[in-house]
Amino acid sequence: MSKLTEAARGQNCLIRIPGICSHNPEQTVLAHIRMPGITGTSLKAVDLLGAFACDPCHSAVDGRLKTDFSHQELWTMHLEGMARTIDWLVKHGKVRA
Repeated sequence: MSKLTEAARGQNCLIRIPGICSHNPEQTVLAHIRMPGITGTSLKAVDLLGAFACDPCHSAVDGRLKTDFSHQELWTMHLEGMARTIDWLVKHGKVRA
């Protein structure tokens, strides 16, 4: 387990999908972005390309949980969560910018 994956434990969800987010820090994991050219069969994004996510938000952005949001809306919320996560990681000394 990486330092960034460990850092997600007990943190607030930073994807925050309205009506989906559990706001339960006990469920928070690092949700890696899925993006052609970066991820694919047997390829996961590097940990810096992830967002702190509760289980329902992680399931929604990964497509395991059906929502009324479009793929583009979920993609945008995941990217916003990733930006908030990177900001948190820098401010808490987990990564250096």
